Amino acid sequence: MSYKDHILLKACRREETERTPIWIMRQAGRYLPEYRAVREKFDFMTMCHTPELAAEVTVQPINRFALDAAIIFSDILVVPEAMGMKLTVIESQGPVFDERISSPESIDRLNTEAITDRLKYVYDAIKMTKERLENKVPLIGFAGSPWTLAAYMVEGKGSKNFEKIKSFIYNNPSDANKLLEKLANAVSAYLIGKIDAGCDAIQIFDTWAGILSPWDFDEFSLKYIKQIVNNIKHKNVPVIVFAKGINNYKKIVQTGCDVVGVDWTNDIGHVKKEIGSAKALQGNLDPVVLFSNTEKIKKEAARILESYGTASGHIFNLGHGILPNTPVENVETLVEFVRSKSQEYHLIEHKNVTV
Repeated sequence: MSYKDHILLKACRREETERTPIWIMRQAGRYLPEYRAVREKFDFMTMCHTPELAAEVTVQPINRFALDAAIIFSDILVVPEAMGMKLTVIESQGPVFDERISSPESIDRLNTEAITDRLKYVYDAIKMTKERLENKVPLIGFAGSPWTLAAYMVEGKGSKNFEKIKSFIYNNPSDANKLLEKLANAVSAYLIGKIDAGCDAIQIFDTWAGILSPWDFDEFSLKYIKQIVNNIKHKNVPVIVFAKGINNYKKIVQTGCDVVGVDWTNDIGHVKKEIGSAKALQGNLDPVVLFSNTEKIKKEAARILESYGTASGHIFNLGHGILPNTPVENVETLVEFVRSKSQEYHLIEHKNVTV
């Protein structure tokens, strides 16, 4: 079997599969004891910057669970860091930039020239990870959308109401678009480098899409995601776009992506009806369901499988990243259940095709 026939890549192309593939956003993370053992020795950014460590933690969930993809261990904020912003990740606070973007001059100081050279450690981690995976599963590379990156860069850290970045786009739209254009070019180059290093699929995270009005989303996020997808499509790997908190998924279809990520606040069956058969869908279990009992986990996973139905092109995932205190045994329950239960829907599909 050709590696391109792996179940996840086939699902991205909406080809028929024997079951629904599954992977989990943030699957290489703090819920795993083996990850915590590494994290006790090294701070988060050291792990991101050290290819051997990044490769080690990337393959940890693959060694433990029957997942259908690995996702390279890194952080979306390595891009602004490579542009010259000093980044610190504080355990109790999250990511913090020493100086935030607050003026046209601070945008001009961002250095995108030869940015991929400063991100070589990510590409080295990808190459090491591919060797360790031995073609067992595809490797997903990712980046933050320009809007989500800009939100962190202008706020200087995470935020509850995002008043700085939203005031920025309202009061200085030309400067905001200058920043977003710069980020779109940097992210495009970064992702092309990831594909060249060995990534088999790409996911673009627009974590803060939902804080924008529909018209602001069009201007300050959607058009830049479109630009990135257009810039990397010639590489012929599937592109997943995950925009958290939106309601109009037809807009994500417009990006030209192959797979539309769906968060847990939407019924995946309704999204399927909304966008038709043009794109595969990924999602969308509420991450907190994994804190419940076995019966509830299976019930909610079954609900999603039933809602999507018998058509091809479903990739099972959470509706956002797995939470740090998630019980490991519940992840195993979910993975085993989806792999087993989803076969029923694909057998039905196969019968419908062959009758």
